Amino acid sequence: MQKTHRMAAALSVLLLSSCLANKAQMGGAGGVAAGALAGQAIGRNTESTLIGAAVGGMLGYIVGNEMDKFDQQQLTRAYESAPSGQPVAWTNPDSHNQYQVIPQPAYTSANNQPCRKAEIVAVIDGKTERTYSTACRDINGQWQLQ
Repeated sequence: MQKTHRMAAALSVLLLSSCLANKAQMGGAGGVAAGALAGQAIGRNTESTLIGAAVGGMLGYIVGNEMDKFDQQQLTRAYESAPSGQPVAWTNPDSHNQYQVIPQPAYTSANNQPCRKAEIVAVIDGKTERTYSTACRDINGQWQLQ
């Protein structure tokens, strides 16, 4: 069995086991899988796959742990309609976490999906976190973090 097949199998087990986990762990697991697939597609080697898994896991954990449904709706709204380069900011009314998203121009992915990159700055418990994300429309037209 090739390394990438073993890694895909391990990621599948991780994703299935995350069904009983908290939202941070589920977000992290989803991020690991998406990042690993993106890393493999870009670099076509184990190192790229592992780097993609690490970056995707971190982003997925942050988003899964801290962003609730309200925040995810605001993020989707920014991807959907915010002008490129224009910050969209909000404060979660329950957690009081603050977010700012700066979307970039839309582009078409290799899979022919509309995508947008964005910088996300979050202030969580007084600590600023900065990350970069990409969201693409799925077959139902919904923005999905990659």
